[in-house]
Amino acid sequence: MVPQTVIGWDLGKASSYVTATNRDTGEIIREGKVPNTPADIRAAVEGLPRPTRVVFEATGNWQATYEILEGQVDEMQMAHPLETKAIAHARIKTDKIDAATLAHLGRADLVPQSWIPPREVRDLRELLRHRAFLVSLQTKVKNRLYTYLDKAGIVAPEVSDMFGKVGMVFLQTVSIREPYRFLMDRALSVYGSLHEEILVVSAKIRTLAKEDPRAALILPMRGMGPFSAMLILSEIGDIERFPGPEQLVSYAGLCPSTYQSGKSLRHGSITKRGSKWLRWILIEATIHYSRAGGRLGQFYQRMMRRKGVKVARVALARELLHSIYWCLKKGVEYKEVFVRGQ
Repeated sequence: MVPQTVIGWDLGKASSYVTATNRDTGEIIREGKVPNTPADIRAAVEGLPRPTRVVFEATGNWQATYEILEGQVDEMQMAHPLETKAIAHARIKTDKIDAATLAHLGRADLVPQSWIPPREVRDLRELLRHRAFLVSLQTKVKNRLYTYLDKAGIVAPEVSDMFGKVGMVFLQTVSIREPYRFLMDRALSVYGSLHEEILVVSAKIRTLAKEDPRAALILPMRGMGPFSAMLILSEIGDIERFPGPEQLVSYAGLCPSTYQSGKSLRHGSITKRGSKWLRWILIEATIHYSRAGGRLGQFYQRMMRRKGVKVARVALARELLHSIYWCLKKGVEYKEVFVRGQ
């Protein structure tokens, strides 16, 4: 589809700047600030010559505008902010200039596009990230309880899980001076509420994992539970959009950065560009391989002896992602490979 009108949409929190241009001539058809309300967003594109293409950057609030414009325009392109900046760097930066820049990139078919996940994938991501948010809050509350014990000079008992049955009895009954006893009781109350919320959300995720045939393909991997599997699947989306495993590794930001000048070539730390959630969950999964058997366990232990724990975990995360790619691509269940003699 060749658009007749290309619209640069510079998104803001309360309002956006919109520049609509003629694709062939670059003439500005319509421009101005648009409040981020459904009625105003729809009005901004009404009456423009069709087909229309809207170009916007991947900001924190893009989804709301995208969902309002779906069906109102013919095409939408989401530009990668860092790559857009590299292509069209300007000393003077205003909303008006940014909108015009997006429109001109759209006219020239030079938009560095980011994948726009379908609605079901976006909704799944929200659910999974909410659970991660709750777990993060719970960890902060746990750390706060340890802080109160430290400040009062109380040594916690050596138990396998301080927040298991035995540990919780200790935390609820330990004799500690005020205000720490009061503060610990309040923190324990918050911890209990978070724990219950996590259980509810986790049950929802387990149900979704049972209903998704792709989850069954990667759940046999060591350290892979319903949350991990669904988070990986939601971040990957359609596996067919990646030509090979190396592109998926790059998307996770797990490939080494490369610096080349003339005949000099060196590799640095990983790029950390791409899905931070996919990168995080894969690094977390590597913990389960420190003493594991099989090909991946041996690979991790060999890398750990040679390069140290941090490098080994990143290298293993790449290997895990390679395995996940082929499982999803070929539709086969993961099976660990054990070396003869183990």
